[in-house]
Amino acid sequence: MNSKRNVRISMKELLHSMTQTDYWQRSGYIAESLYRENEWQQAQTIGITVSIFPEVETKAIIAHAWSQGKRVAVPKCEAQLRQMDFRILTDFSQLECVYSGLFEPRVDQTVYVSPEELDLLIVPGLAFDVRGHRLGFGGGYYDRYLSTFTGKTLSLAFKEQVITHFPTENHDLPIGKIVTEEQTFECLKMK
Repeated sequence: MNSKRNVRISMKELLHSMTQTDYWQRSGYIAESLYRENEWQQAQTIGITVSIFPEVETKAIIAHAWSQGKRVAVPKCEAQLRQMDFRILTDFSQLECVYSGLFEPRVDQTVYVSPEELDLLIVPGLAFDVRGHRLGFGGGYYDRYLSTFTGKTLSLAFKEQVITHFPTENHDLPIGKIVTEEQTFECLKMK
């Protein structure tokens, strides 16, 4: 059985081997699939991260949400507490580069949004199984957030990120749906 650590290492290597052309093209296919999902179409407020390579590209998705009149909330991490909350982003200029090249909202330019206000939370991950379990990047921020989140969840992934198995624990909560460039996995009955 692969350990979480081994899965993380091999998945990072696999994703980093993708060419930029392939990355942009496949991210575009995933975004187009996302826009056809009921969860996207019905959501007025969407929680989503500002991705960095090799995660599925999300800036175009954020811009598309704005063009449709949707509210976009992005996470702000509190490293000392190992927690995060979401803040409404209305322009990319409201972002600042923090640790590890991640982009987060500037607190003085954005407004807090409660979990109950998020109609859809797009959850990042490094690997997924078809039952919706996700292997994150190791910080545990989303695991903690999801433990009390009751809204709809969905993840975006390249097809290689959906694997047959990796170790899961009792606190690992499944995602409702996974959208890849080739298919969508209905992982559990949406809430």
